[in-house]
Amino acid sequence: MAKREVSDPQAMKALIGQELGVSDWIEVTQERIDKFAEATGDFQWIHCDVERAKKEMPNGKTIAHGYLTLSLIPMFGHDVINVTNKSRGLNYGSNKVRFTNTVPSGSRVRGRAKLVGADDMPGNGVRMTYEWTVEIEGQTRPACVAETMGIVYA
Repeated sequence: MAKREVSDPQAMKALIGQELGVSDWIEVTQERIDKFAEATGDFQWIHCDVERAKKEMPNGKTIAHGYLTLSLIPMFGHDVINVTNKSRGLNYGSNKVRFTNTVPSGSRVRGRAKLVGADDMPGNGVRMTYEWTVEIEGQTRPACVAETMGIVYA
């Protein structure tokens, strides 16, 4: 699905209730997992100890941190939608996040976005609420389902 272009923040309101698109696949490599562990200080063996995972994990691989999976959503967003006439955008947070499946090292994931709300904010902004589903290639159950929010200013 091609990236959707929207003229300005107010135009997003017409897309409420619609699927906006699906991002490209990205591989969750062990290197990406290790860098996330370094950034967050979360070195739990299920993420970083490849040799132990070979012996003790159900599929013999390490798994990505749940918050690593969640942190990919902004990257997916750049693949899915672009508001062309804006001055800036801000992350406004998350309402609900669920990690519903593990992401083994070497897996490919992508994001599927639906716009569930768009509300006016002070300063000529629109707060968008998205439902993101992070899919794992070859699996029916997603890795993550999250409701996230961002504000885009004209």
